[in-house]
Amino acid sequence: MAVDAISLEVFKNLFASVAEEMGVTLQRASFSPNIRERLDFSCAVFDGQARMIAQAAHIPVHLGSMPASVEYALREFDAFQPGDVVILNDPYHGGTHLPDITMVSPVFVGGMAAFFVASRAHHADVGGMSPGSLPLSTELYQEGFIIPPIKLVEGGRRNGAALALITANSRAPQERLGDLEAQLAAQRVGEKRLLALAETHGAARLAEHAGALLDYARRMTEAVIAAMPPGVYTFEDALEGDGQAEFRIPIRVTITITSAGDSTERPRMIVDFGGSAPQVAGNVNAVEAVVRSAAWYCVRLLADEDVPVNDGCFQPVTVVTPPHSLLNPDFPAAVAVGNTETGQRIVDAVLGALSSALPGKIPAASQGTMNNFTCGGLNGGAAFVYYETIGGGHGAGPLGDGLSGRHSHMTNTRNTPVEALEYALPVRVVEYALRDGSGGAGRFRGGDGIRRVYEFLAPAQVTINSERRLYAPYGLAGGAPGATGLNRIIRPDGEQSVGGKYAGTVQAGDRVVIETPGGGGWGQPG
Repeated sequence: MAVDAISLEVFKNLFASVAEEMGVTLQRASFSPNIRERLDFSCAVFDGQARMIAQAAHIPVHLGSMPASVEYALREFDAFQPGDVVILNDPYHGGTHLPDITMVSPVFVGGMAAFFVASRAHHADVGGMSPGSLPLSTELYQEGFIIPPIKLVEGGRRNGAALALITANSRAPQERLGDLEAQLAAQRVGEKRLLALAETHGAARLAEHAGALLDYARRMTEAVIAAMPPGVYTFEDALEGDGQAEFRIPIRVTITITSAGDSTERPRMIVDFGGSAPQVAGNVNAVEAVVRSAAWYCVRLLADEDVPVNDGCFQPVTVVTPPHSLLNPDFPAAVAVGNTETGQRIVDAVLGALSSALPGKIPAASQGTMNNFTCGGLNGGAAFVYYETIGGGHGAGPLGDGLSGRHSHMTNTRNTPVEALEYALPVRVVEYALRDGSGGAGRFRGGDGIRRVYEFLAPAQVTINSERRLYAPYGLAGGAPGATGLNRIIRPDGEQSVGGKYAGTVQAGDRVVIETPGGGGWGQPG
């Protein structure tokens, strides 16, 4: 049977359902609130050439970085056999930052590795110099244990020594073991579901539709680019510091759009980050996979229809990063929050450039940070560790106000419910509310940020990695910027205002206050 519009839609959803079911398994079997409650993970299906066929609707920053992990797994090992599971987290070999641990498994159909399934989950602690493994670091070695691509399971035989080594280097080894077991369960589910699809529909038909889906996504993305006016569009935004000092760290992007016109060439977009800051000493450097993810995400936002998330939608977009730079650092540069903070600023820069190409279509800047908060310590002799990100204001757009108190762009997680947090940690959330009026004014107002106040019931180490504390989220079309965020610590002897990036200790009774930025306004106020 040939591929037609109906069968293509059916198989698109069949492949996506494999990734979705992997995600449900991972969530339900996990131990940590970060994975179980916040859903900080992604699952995807790949063909035998490491081309992504489908990704569940999970984390956008994994859009372009998970394929890099699968590519490195295939590059590292000459042969696979049924039952293999490769594990890795090295940002310089397909990862993003060390807490994101990826597993890759082959799926054998007709005696060959016809498909691969992959899962990536953010683990709450993977060692390093501070609980939560997002320290104010100056080299990768300070951020946690590094896992190059290795076979955690080979031919169905688990490498118990490797698993023990990984968990022993976490401050919460039992939690790590539980989350890793959850990922292994997700891998098995993905393999079983793909095998069932092959048995039901036949290997040839499955492969035929996988290829057709890649071509379909490519054509849809080319149509998005073709609808844009050809030209060169630039924009510059900046980070506020690298955790070692506060200073302006520019991210500059030049987008070149070429339309097919009457020629035989296909529409193309080149996203060039030449002119961005050189590599910095601190933890905001971002590896190439993160940069590609952020750029591709922005292009996908422009589609009126739901473009399938696969390798085809990446093909018309070329991302260029200068070597030795903030966006293409040299090993072992620190990269702990290049994934979370720099990824957000890349989105702001790319959308800023696209606002010149598509005036009246692009929204103002959203909060532009993930407001990373990590903590850990001892409670009654038992270790605890925790990580979460906090939502903020969405940028307003030409169709209406921005959403308030929501995650945006490169983070697609839920919030951690107060009850789950207080159950798992010696922490009380004494306030969780919107920051009324923090969204930027305009014809349409930006969304409001969040105020979240933690009271500690036991001593702990805390780390905050956040942005938009100095440079406000921009408005567009005459709209005002959103309010900047604010971080404070309240102690019995007074209140301390801390910058966007902070590491220190708190005692029982101390409070940490995080106020997140509002989104930018859109249009001249009426």
